[in-house]
Amino acid sequence: MLVDEKDASCPECKGQLSVDEIDDCSMYVSCVECGHDMRVEPDAFGDGCVKYYIPFQVSQEFGDECD
Repeated sequence: MLVDEKDASCPECKGQLSVDEIDDCSMYVSCVECGHDMRVEPDAFGDGCVKYYIPFQVSQEFGDECD
């Protein structure tokens, strides 16, 4: 799941981030351009967990059933 560039960008190269994995208390994101990866809190992008964390969690749980 790609992170909207207006919400955040890579701290290393300012490239676009991708949410690659989540767990109960964090998200693992990486830059699609330089590969820099990091662990961030679920609300790291100031969206109240609604735009990235919860949809990614639902997608992991139910896959294409939610489309």
